[in-house]
Amino acid sequence: MIYLSGAVRDGLPDGVGVMTTMMMGNRLPDDRIWAADTGCFATPEKYSDEKYLAWLASRVHAADRCLFATAPDGWGDGIATLEKTRPVLALTREAGLPAALVLQPGIAATDIPWDDLDAVFTGGPDEWQRSETVLGIVVEAKRRGKWAHQGRVNSQARLQAARVTGYDSADGTFVAFGPDTNMPKVQQWVDRIAAQPTLFTMGGLT
Repeated sequence: MIYLSGAVRDGLPDGVGVMTTMMMGNRLPDDRIWAADTGCFATPEKYSDEKYLAWLASRVHAADRCLFATAPDGWGDGIATLEKTRPVLALTREAGLPAALVLQPGIAATDIPWDDLDAVFTGGPDEWQRSETVLGIVVEAKRRGKWAHQGRVNSQARLQAARVTGYDSADGTFVAFGPDTNMPKVQQWVDRIAAQPTLFTMGGLT
């Protein structure tokens, strides 16, 4: 299980990667696993496909450390997300980065263009993230050899639950709030989960 910090700071715990957006303005760390999110929900006025793809192109040099780059989504609307996503998934792959579909309510495993993506990213409301539909999509993603990621994970309990469910990675902004106190806590989460192998997940044996 890989944890990605939504706050890009010096001194992040060992083994913790970073989740970046073009709106953050951070330099990509030289030694961290990373992933990219569009940031289109938080600051839609600053987002365009053209700007995002250009920003991704500037990071292709670190493609070997990139877990995925999300395509744009529509909060709470899986069907609208699919319409926004399709062209960007293809262009992200053409740029040399693995492409991720953000899961939003209203989408089912049978709707997903599996051959066009490399990862699924569970976004949307908490009740959607915990739904049987999402659990089924994660199982199907793992069966197909796709990466599975959960967003907004800001506690050890949620990180453990994500791992048991079958996710490969998760991200959160916990470090941003009181970093001197919270960075050591995140290190403890990662260390404890690594020290407690999970024999069974929703996707099968690990």
